[in-house]
Amino acid sequence: MSAPSGGGASRDGYGSALLKLASNPNIVVLEADLGKSTKSCHFRSEYPDRTFSLGIAEQNMMLVAAGLASSGKIPMASTFAIFTERGFEQVRNGIARPCLKVHICGSHGGIHTGSDGSSAQSIEDLAIYRTLPNMTIIHPADDISAEELTMQVVQLEGPSYMRTIRNKVSRSYTNETKNNLKIGKGNLLKEGDDVVIISCGVMVSKSIEASNILKKEGINAAVIDMHTIKPLDEVLIDVWSKRCGCIVTAEDHSIIGGLGSAVAEHNSRNNLVPVEMVGVKDIFGESGDSEELLEKMSMSTLDIVKAAKKSVSRK
Repeated sequence: MSAPSGGGASRDGYGSALLKLASNPNIVVLEADLGKSTKSCHFRSEYPDRTFSLGIAEQNMMLVAAGLASSGKIPMASTFAIFTERGFEQVRNGIARPCLKVHICGSHGGIHTGSDGSSAQSIEDLAIYRTLPNMTIIHPADDISAEELTMQVVQLEGPSYMRTIRNKVSRSYTNETKNNLKIGKGNLLKEGDDVVIISCGVMVSKSIEASNILKKEGINAAVIDMHTIKPLDEVLIDVWSKRCGCIVTAEDHSIIGGLGSAVAEHNSRNNLVPVEMVGVKDIFGESGDSEELLEKMSMSTLDIVKAAKKSVSRK
């Protein structure tokens, strides 16, 4: 693929997608006092009559979204990832159980959030929502993929949860390669036969960097953007498990219940190959620079390189 240029934050892609979706009169946007941070504020500015500001009342926001969905609207509800968890019971019983078409966006997730500290760094959101039947779980790599995948969620028949981030990362996509994205299907970004790195979110660009480093050392690492964590693209995992014989997963999320767990759960039944997980190791985050925190948590580009070498050695 051609080398993407520049950088972008996935929350910006979410905000721009809302404006593109506005031609559908059934699209409505819900906020919980954080529209400027989630970027739904752009929709509010243009379409105030289709925006509902619920204040700091996330549980109410989820149930208002459920009511709007049951009335034929397509609600796009957003707040910080950590605050969506306040409304988990309402999401479970009011949205997921009746399988309503509500789309939740949790911004500022993961260690990459940085200086906001551990209280704001949701490292468990993907795992929590992954447990709910009917829910689709998405974590885009950059602003371009976030925009494309947000455009696609309105075609789903049930609810979804998407995690976006505040800080800019190196883009993994261009306006041309974004056409390869499809909810429920992982996207191969780099070919390789020695090890496959399966990643999501901010770790996709770092996985590409790690693959380039490994290439110089004689290890050919494939990279897959597994932007959809549920439903997991099991067919793609089967193909690359057999082709490479070992796997690395990379995510800015707890290794308990997230992408790594999902891959390992599937492969424990189908492909008995080594799996090394790069992610948050059952600890809370800290306040600091994003890159410093990732390095401290053993989640840097070089840590992915180390994990790949270890995975290859375990074949």
